[in-house]
Amino acid sequence: MSSGPSHNAVLRQEINELGELLGDILRQLAGEEQFQIVEKVRHLARRRREGDRAAEKELATLLAELEEETLRVVIRAFSIFLDLSNLAEDRQRVRVLRRRVLQDDQQAYGESIVDAVTQLAASGASAGDMQRLLDQTAIELVFTAHPTEAKRRSVRSKLRAIRESLDIPAEPMSPREQEQRLLKIQAELAKLWMTDVIRPSRPTVLQEVQRGLSIRHVLWETTPRIFDELRQALRKVYPDVAFRLRHCITFGSWIGGDRDGHPGVTTAITEQTFTWLRLAAIDLHQDSARKLARSLSLSNRQANLGEELPKRLQEAIARWPQLESILEEVSPYEIPRCWLSVIDWRLEQTKACDLSDADTPLGAYASAAELADDVSVLHASLSSLASGALLSKDLADWLDRIGVFGFHLAKLDVRQHSQRFDAVIQEVQKQADAGQAAAEESESDRCKRLVDGLANPLAIDFSSLSSDSQETWALFRLLQRVRRKYGPDALGGIVISMATAPSDVLGVLWLWRQTSPSDDRALQNCPPIMPLFETISDLKQAPESLEALLGIASYREILREQGDRQTIMLGYSDSTKDGGYLSACWSLYRCQQKLYAIAAQAGVKLTFFHGRGGSLGRGGGPAARSILSLPSATFHGSLRLTEQGEVLAERYDEPAIAHRHLEQVLWSCLLAAGLPRPAVSPAWQDLLQSLADSSLTAYREFTGLPGFVSFFRKATPIAQIEQLPIGSRPSRRQGGMEIRDLRAIPWVFSWTQARCLVPAWYGLGSAIESACADPAQLALLRTMYQEWPFFQATIDNAELALSKSDLAIAQLYAQLAQDSKALISIGDAIAQEFAAARRAVLLVNGQEQLLDGTPWLQESIQARNRYIDPLNLIQIELLRRRRDDQNERTPEKQEELDHLLALTIKGLAAGMRTTG
Repeated sequence: MSSGPSHNAVLRQEINELGELLGDILRQLAGEEQFQIVEKVRHLARRRREGDRAAEKELATLLAELEEETLRVVIRAFSIFLDLSNLAEDRQRVRVLRRRVLQDDQQAYGESIVDAVTQLAASGASAGDMQRLLDQTAIELVFTAHPTEAKRRSVRSKLRAIRESLDIPAEPMSPREQEQRLLKIQAELAKLWMTDVIRPSRPTVLQEVQRGLSIRHVLWETTPRIFDELRQALRKVYPDVAFRLRHCITFGSWIGGDRDGHPGVTTAITEQTFTWLRLAAIDLHQDSARKLARSLSLSNRQANLGEELPKRLQEAIARWPQLESILEEVSPYEIPRCWLSVIDWRLEQTKACDLSDADTPLGAYASAAELADDVSVLHASLSSLASGALLSKDLADWLDRIGVFGFHLAKLDVRQHSQRFDAVIQEVQKQADAGQAAAEESESDRCKRLVDGLANPLAIDFSSLSSDSQETWALFRLLQRVRRKYGPDALGGIVISMATAPSDVLGVLWLWRQTSPSDDRALQNCPPIMPLFETISDLKQAPESLEALLGIASYREILREQGDRQTIMLGYSDSTKDGGYLSACWSLYRCQQKLYAIAAQAGVKLTFFHGRGGSLGRGGGPAARSILSLPSATFHGSLRLTEQGEVLAERYDEPAIAHRHLEQVLWSCLLAAGLPRPAVSPAWQDLLQSLADSSLTAYREFTGLPGFVSFFRKATPIAQIEQLPIGSRPSRRQGGMEIRDLRAIPWVFSWTQARCLVPAWYGLGSAIESACADPAQLALLRTMYQEWPFFQATIDNAELALSKSDLAIAQLYAQLAQDSKALISIGDAIAQEFAAARRAVLLVNGQEQLLDGTPWLQESIQARNRYIDPLNLIQIELLRRRRDDQNERTPEKQEELDHLLALTIKGLAAGMRTTG
């Protein structure tokens, strides 16, 4: 994104201004001497970046001599400055977006919705083609609470206040107003300096639910704009066609429902989450009703509002006489206000509907569709008037919100490990003496037994089950109640992590049936069951599993009654940790192709649920680029996509950025599903398969080197990351100390902190360099890069990861582990593979330096590095002190070092703009 010299000048000026204000606060609160030390570190770091070896040595000596209290000041200064730089860059992005809209007012600006519709029409898409594309486009963005949001809400709120103070009004400010503005920024900086950036304890799951709910207002305001722009684009490009428009962007959540390896997510927590999501949605609808009631003071004596609205009002009063007292305060002539008062009352009654067995309150809405019907009556009445389009615009936005958010705000998924479900089934069947334990059976016998159990629910003594099994039993009973009381829209899906076989899916269906034995429609009412295939081997076996599952007549019949739809989740995090970057990328691509072919043969429509993380080592990168790189034959507009950790704040704190993100997601989905794309050459696929195999071998040899786990624990801050109170979930599914026991998030987080993004490129270099030795294969790779969106995205994301890596810094971390030849060889392997990956990427994309094709990003990373480097060097120094002083250290000293290390982790997360 090129921003132009004038905008770059504004950005530099804003960063300089914020830096100077921070310096003033540093002087006031830490003193002149500490300020001068911070300045000395800054100047030495800059000279070091420019290649001054003497500055590098002087900086290392200075940091080694500083007392912990001074190091605290230096860490805080650089960390806050990086937060302020991020704030300024986000504001710059908003300015550039606004400039694009203003400049391209008469045409479609890049990656906008009208740009997508224009491109589709230019490619030959008829109105019928466009309608079919709109009908099948279904994008669900699923928020997760993975422990990667390193910034406290109290810190984010102060940064938000600074951002708002930076907004300069259209009219010039007086000197007094300018002074007040600067004083307000300084006050927020002072509060920021004196705020603990580290939480005193891990957040609870319910606190994470509240954090997730904090973005609801941005979503509420932004989403209708997306649909409005889609309607405008369709009218502009197809002026004579009336399209049917469904609400093709919706939201889901795992927060409060993801219990995989998380003992804190109980049935009680999940029940509270369902309730909070519902109440939050109803509160937003009530707020809309009340705002419109204040605004729509139209009188029947001044405007002919038609017959239907007064008729419906009288019917409501006759049905619910208690409305008469509520309407006494409203003029009987102001029919819209009267009707909105009825809606408000019905919403209040709906809030009182809970998950107990109590009767539904009188007047409560049974579904959001009933609310939409009531709002539609008013919308139609106002639309019939002169200037009706203007008068009904707010109601049209409200109808969009009802369609998107309903009474659930976001559909709540439940996730659990396949082994936990299996353990419950085994225990229940053992109690019922229903044959052999599942562990002793073949897969086909187990599937048969589970299918037989669908028709014959068992008589279960719930109280005699183990506590774990009772918890799972209670969960399924809760999901049954939610469906009955809140409706199916409140439920997302049941996600089975580490799924390996058809019996994993049948087991969940069996549990659903056993917990609803009296419901003849139970199987048809089951929420979508979503097997999650994660490891390389599971991805390879997934097509065979799906084929076997769809071959089970009873399951196929259930799918038929559910609309012939199956959702399959693909794990980008664990597959990359398991097999390395290139192998995971290709395994995921091929898995989608094979799964789609099997489903299509069986007449089943597949929706892929992409479990992408925020970081490049976990399937991250620009969302639009990821969508455009999906296998073209497998994508027809329907997908689910996780929005994880720090991504939530990054994308949804600022309304303009949230709008741009949603706009780009819809743009990319329309183009990826609607534009004809050339077939992928078999020769390309064969070559990439060979590269992926070579990459997998190199990666597994690397992680299998003697002493690898010891190296990882010594050369990265993994121990400190595991202790950070930044998420409620444990960092390990199990208590083991092997890499396989570690979740993908802390794995990636640790390498990122050490400025060595190994998960996002290791194995790529050795594989591609070997192929490039043959000129014909190099030419083929370059053609693939130019013509195959998937391969281009794979290379571009690796290029970005390499650009964010810094081998000089990474080697300083590696020195912490150089206490044996084996560990030294691991550091050497990283350096060699980094050099090979860098050469390989440049050979394929034809550039001289990394990111030559994206100069603004290249410049941003280079400028940012000067402020990130000191934090890395301090972190290395603290890790060394913690190790060297181990025998002499008092508990207080250890606590101080751990706290300072945590501060460096926070600062580096801000500087890298990513965690795990």
